[in-house]
Amino acid sequence: MNTFVVEGGHSLSGEIRPQGAKNEALEVISAVILTDEDVRISNVPEILDVKNLIMLLEEMGVKVTRHSKGDYTFNASRIDAGYAGSEEFVQRCATLRGSVMVIGPLLARFGKAWFPKPGGDKIGRRRVDTHLEGFNKLGADLSYDSRRKAFLVEARSLKGCRMLLDEASVTGTANILMAACMAEGDTEIFNAACEPYIQQLCRLLTAMGANIEGIGSNLLRIKGVKTLHGTTHTVLPDMIEVGSFIGMAALNSSSITIKDVSFNDLGIIPACFQRLGVKVEQRNCDIFVPAQESYEIESFMDGSIMTLADAPWPGLTPDLLSVMLVVATQCRGSVLIHQKMFESRLFFVDKLIDMGAQIILCDPHRAVVIGHDHRFRLKAAHMVSPDIRAGIAMLLAAMSAKGISEIDNVEQIDRGYEDIDVRLNSLGAKIERRI
Repeated sequence: MNTFVVEGGHSLSGEIRPQGAKNEALEVISAVILTDEDVRISNVPEILDVKNLIMLLEEMGVKVTRHSKGDYTFNASRIDAGYAGSEEFVQRCATLRGSVMVIGPLLARFGKAWFPKPGGDKIGRRRVDTHLEGFNKLGADLSYDSRRKAFLVEARSLKGCRMLLDEASVTGTANILMAACMAEGDTEIFNAACEPYIQQLCRLLTAMGANIEGIGSNLLRIKGVKTLHGTTHTVLPDMIEVGSFIGMAALNSSSITIKDVSFNDLGIIPACFQRLGVKVEQRNCDIFVPAQESYEIESFMDGSIMTLADAPWPGLTPDLLSVMLVVATQCRGSVLIHQKMFESRLFFVDKLIDMGAQIILCDPHRAVVIGHDHRFRLKAAHMVSPDIRAGIAMLLAAMSAKGISEIDNVEQIDRGYEDIDVRLNSLGAKIERRI
């Protein structure tokens, strides 16, 4: 288990560039299974979750060529169907959250796939019903194997249909979309997720020969094709990293520039930080966050307490609420953080309370933060990262705290943030990794 030893209180300055988007990378890399031709993908984040997915594809028989950092070519012309149906494959998938994305492509191309309950963060229940119901509506049969603890999804041929998703699931939409691209006939997906990750996946699939209409909306129309071909694709900058860096600057009253952020794909994220009093300036393709003496949380127009809540795109991504909660501890005023999607993501706030933060945890989904306005610094603490997003929030808290903090289980942070200690140290942070 690796540990970060963090000396807090250092001012930051300089430029930092976000990595490629993790969630997009997991989707588009899985999509290479849909063709037997080369697919070249650049700006791939070389983080643990993505590396594990690439290793899984290699074990399945996909040829992977790494041209340079973040630049890969994938060729899935020789998929080992035997391995993809083995117990070893099912067990590997059960430990890797990103593996859920290979099910739709395997089903579309080979008519059969095993669907174990995927691994990943321990942040509450993550349903897979949307995926399975979508496959079933496309004509797949489902049977549960209690010994393997996995569903066998089979279809001689997938048939296009109209479906209304029970929730706007990003991974569910992506999985069903990839399967529908090679189904016979037309498919309409209502209540589809429309995050930039899904839009990027649609663009990749279209470049591979798929016929998709409604990109960027919650109604996708797909005309099935028999085969897809190779193409090239570039992954967007990671909006979660961009938001994390904005929060980092505010917590440390520092001035930084975040390079090449693809501003139009950030949605409401800059505006939500502005509601916490953080100035965010767009400068061409970059974001400049100036140092401020004070960050004042806005109130609603009727004077009531500001609420920041997650919502499907174009609402606020749930992956940034943990960061915004930590930022609010050093702002002036109060805010209600409402994490609707996951019932365990706010449980890390007890560590922040130990550090001196004023937080009232109302229930598993809501917390009220009363900001210190930088008059009182958080105290150093010993913490354990429970998941990616809580982990980065703890790291940012430790960077602003008085004294030396330790964060164990930083492998969780590594799953979502590439070389984060090295990159933050280049801005003036003091983070030591102990193995």
